[in-house]
Amino acid sequence: MAFWDKLRESSQNMQTQLMAKKNDLKSGAFRDASMAMCALVAAADGSVDPAERQRTASLIASNEVLQNFPADDLQRRFNGYVDKLTADFAFGKISVLQDIAKVKKKPAEARAVIQIGIVIGGADGNFDENEKAVVREACLAVGLAPAEFEL
Repeated sequence: MAFWDKLRESSQNMQTQLMAKKNDLKSGAFRDASMAMCALVAAADGSVDPAERQRTASLIASNEVLQNFPADDLQRRFNGYVDKLTADFAFGKISVLQDIAKVKKKPAEARAVIQIGIVIGGADGNFDENEKAVVREACLAVGLAPAEFEL
């Protein structure tokens, strides 16, 4: 199986798993951690160009699991995290990872946040090393082994 096919299949599997848990993923901590994760993946290379910001915002708006929350609220939170990361990536990443870590005590939410990061990272067909690296860091922040997600 080609790498791209495997990536697409993995992303689809993650989305299916997320949908199965949709009704359990309604907390404010999950909402914030998910938007922090989306921003972290979008800014994984240290910057976010307007097209990438828009593409990620569209993916957030169309993700059925995230439809538990108002789209404008998700957009505002995502943009806030992106702004932190683009102002000073190293410092912003610490803050963003702290918000992601708030779901650590709820394993289902923690796993779902990581899965959202993988879905966002793989959405363009190229889950690159920078994106994988920040998702691995997020795994550690929520107490999950990156190997569980084949990272």
